[in-house]
Amino acid sequence: MLGLPKSTEFNKRIPKQKFYENLSVVPAIRKVFTEQIKTIYWRNKLAATTLNIAPGKQVTEIEVFEVQIVSLDLDENVLRLIDREIPYHILFLLEHDGKYQAVMGYKEVAGSGKGSFKVDRYYRTEWLCEEDLLLHLEGLTLDTVYENFLRQIAGEKLSVVENMTLKESVEQQKLREQLEKQIAALETKMKKEKQLNRRIELKAGIKRLRKNLEVL
Repeated sequence: MLGLPKSTEFNKRIPKQKFYENLSVVPAIRKVFTEQIKTIYWRNKLAATTLNIAPGKQVTEIEVFEVQIVSLDLDENVLRLIDREIPYHILFLLEHDGKYQAVMGYKEVAGSGKGSFKVDRYYRTEWLCEEDLLLHLEGLTLDTVYENFLRQIAGEKLSVVENMTLKESVEQQKLREQLEKQIAALETKMKKEKQLNRRIELKAGIKRLRKNLEVL
């Protein structure tokens, strides 16, 4: 599926109980975790020791986890839980009924440091047959390998602009989403508005927001 080098293969099953110890304070997530996940396999470990590339400044390892799930509507909080417990970057391969979806979070070191991470948001591919889910390992450092994986999964959601960092691309996408929500809200208001002057004001506001959106 990913065609990763044999040197990176790990293929170890991780018992779900491994994560249960930290679920007692969030019973709702524990319920989702136990009911929606069948099995978790640690398929690959991408690191300087398993690949002929240099470690990154931000990314020291990328783990590939295959997660077999019961239904397509897996609660994203389950992935966040796993991501919090693993102090490395993770590429999730969700499997359901023979279809696969690649999911990866924009993950960075938390402000507190101490080896803790926070996931800003997740990006995902469509659900695809195994042979159609193609991700290419590209880059001379683990930082660039991670960035290229994330951009391949995100597709058009993340802009590819010269000299724009991955973080800047993510922030730009967030701003774009905010503008789109504001435009949709104003359009809804304009449809309901009866007063002509107010409708003109709303239309002008929509026009300004659309101009801002065009430059992103």
